[in-house]
Amino acid sequence: MAATANFELPLLVTAQAQKEVTHNEALVIIDALLRSAVEERPRAAPPDNPENGQCWLVSDAPSGAWSGAAQHIAVWTEGGWRFVMPRHRMTIRCLTDGTIMTFNGSIWNLPVTIVEPDGGSTVDMEARAVLAEVIQLLEGHGLVNSAL
Repeated sequence: MAATANFELPLLVTAQAQKEVTHNEALVIIDALLRSAVEERPRAAPPDNPENGQCWLVSDAPSGAWSGAAQHIAVWTEGGWRFVMPRHRMTIRCLTDGTIMTFNGSIWNLPVTIVEPDGGSTVDMEARAVLAEVIQLLEGHGLVNSAL
C-alpha cells in the first residue's frame, strides 16, 4: 500500500475500491498525532479499557497486543490498536504529569533536571534569583523538570 514518507499514512491509489477506508484510516492517525499528547509515560502493556482516540507511548519491552511495537505511539481506535513510529526530535506531552518528552531516534527522553543553586561560601542572592527565574521559564515551556 502506498504511504506518506513521514508517518506512513495510507494513500489513495488510482481505481482503488473502498477509498473511504484508506482515507478514514489516515484521518484517525492524523487526529491522534495532531493532539501531540499521550495518557502517561511509556508502558509495556496496553490499558484495560482505552477510549477511542487515546494515545500511549509503548515501552522498549512491550507485551500483549503491543508486542512488536516498541517505542511506537499506540492509538486506540474503533478498529483496535494503530501504531505510529515517531520521528527523530518529535515531542509529545504526557497528560498525567505535563512532562514533554522528545524522541531521539531510538527512545523517548525526559527533559533534563536542573537543580536550583544552593550552598557555596559566597551567596549572591541576585544571581540565584535570576537563575530561579530562568529555571521557572524553562519549566513553563516544558524544556526541563525541576528537582523535587
